[in-house]
Amino acid sequence: MVVPPTPCSIQHNNDRTALDRRKANFHRQDMTGSSDLRAIKAQMRAKLRFRRRHFSANLDAMAALAAFRSLPEALDDLFRRGTPIVSGYASVGGEPDILPLLTSYVDADHIALPFHAQRDEHLSFRLWRPDQPLEHGPWRTPQPLAQNSPATPDIILCPLLGFDRYGGRLGQGGGHYDRYFSKHPNALRIGIAWSVQEVDHAPLEPTDMALDAILTEQEMIFYGKRLHEA
Repeated sequence: MVVPPTPCSIQHNNDRTALDRRKANFHRQDMTGSSDLRAIKAQMRAKLRFRRRHFSANLDAMAALAAFRSLPEALDDLFRRGTPIVSGYASVGGEPDILPLLTSYVDADHIALPFHAQRDEHLSFRLWRPDQPLEHGPWRTPQPLAQNSPATPDIILCPLLGFDRYGGRLGQGGGHYDRYFSKHPNALRIGIAWSVQEVDHAPLEPTDMALDAILTEQEMIFYGKRLHEA
């Protein structure tokens, strides 16, 4: 039975140069054939999927109810600054459920969720209210209905499989979020994960976009200064 400690602590890591060096190093290894980056990522994803499911399935009932139900002060202030559109996600596969957090801290007219029109590389967002239904999209993940209004989030709370202390994020492998991040670089990128999803070094490529922060049931880690300057 797993009981995550509370309350959430705050950590800061401003060393983005280390992340850039690791991305370049992984890229050089992959290009020279000395390391199969795809195999490394696939092995790590399988391990982290199991770890995430096992952890969430064995959470103490009260701990599961309390996890991700309150925001650190820095995020609370950010959400209250102006009227940002904040995107979350409907959890699957042991991902932390953050919809209750969104509905508690974000105006109902400013919540967005990921939307896939087709089973391809494109990711967009649709506005969603708590009283509206969700349906399974092309990737079999819950998403807003197609008739919901398109949205461009100012703050993106994204799921992941693995993260490290330098802003590295390992996703599901489709590259949907990284492509969206690249096209919308001004959006703040905050990863959501259980603490057991942390790795020493996430295997990265030059196209992988770093996070601005990570929120777990135990702590919030800030990377760089973008979130503080928003």
